[in-house]
Amino acid sequence: MNSQTIIEQTRCWLKSTIIDLNFCPFANQEFINNTIYYSVSDSGKLETSLQSLANEFQYLDSHPETETTLLIFSAFANNFDDFLELIDYANQLLDDLDYTSIYQLAHFHPDYHFDGVEETDASNYTNRSPWPTLHIIREKSLQLAIEKYPDTASIPDTNIKLARKLGSAKLQALLNNCLKSR
Repeated sequence: MNSQTIIEQTRCWLKSTIIDLNFCPFANQEFINNTIYYSVSDSGKLETSLQSLANEFQYLDSHPETETTLLIFSAFANNFDDFLELIDYANQLLDDLDYTSIYQLAHFHPDYHFDGVEETDASNYTNRSPWPTLHIIREKSLQLAIEKYPDTASIPDTNIKLARKLGSAKLQALLNNCLKSR
């Protein structure tokens, strides 16, 4: 599948699930302002996938007008356990490259499931995406957004309640709609 289609599917998911359901109250402004950078790593190997992540840190360093990056993995970490391993290495890379206080990582996967939660639980859809994805967030911008938002601590619980109210079938249908061309 070509990178443009993967990006379009990811943008669809971002709009129809993350923004329209308000899973992330900070995403809409960046979506509207077109300050989200989408990058596709087509490597099938851990080492080159991590190099893609390092490249995205450097991209953000040199593009202050870009608020955040979604690094999408089209050929690596399709298995959720492999993705968890990628997250561990990605966080280590963040530390090794001295980006810990500059960037933060969030993660999404088609088969995402929270530890201690049944795989079929609708709450998992708060982190399910069309493709394995690492979200690189500017720490400074996140802190500013948190200061302006009245109650960030309630966001996860609010999202879980909404996801369970909507149900897995509805949330999977939203995801499937974005994957039509897959």
